[in-house]
Amino acid sequence: MERLFYFCLQYKSTMFGMSGGEIVIILLIVLVFFGSKSMPKIARTLGRGMRQIKDATQDIQRDIQDSVVDTESGIGNTVKDIKKPFEDMEKPISDISKPFKNIDQ
Repeated sequence: MERLFYFCLQYKSTMFGMSGGEIVIILLIVLVFFGSKSMPKIARTLGRGMRQIKDATQDIQRDIQDSVVDTESGIGNTVKDIKKPFEDMEKPISDISKPFKNIDQ
């Protein structure tokens, strides 16, 4: 147990920017205040809350990515619509200019 405690003190966790030792101390305080019988219920509640937050952030990220894709495809369609008349004019102009190209040679 002592080794685990010292390991937790030395190990830096990325959870909320707290080290392992700080997490152990917080867990001990929660154990003292709420007792061992209510710890599983508290852990389940915290787990569910963290899962809901994670799901919500994933939904927001997905919505943002979908809107970016929609915007990019809309811009692509607009560019195609703008290029179309110029591409349509290119062939008649090249047909008209063919006789003049032969004059230079």
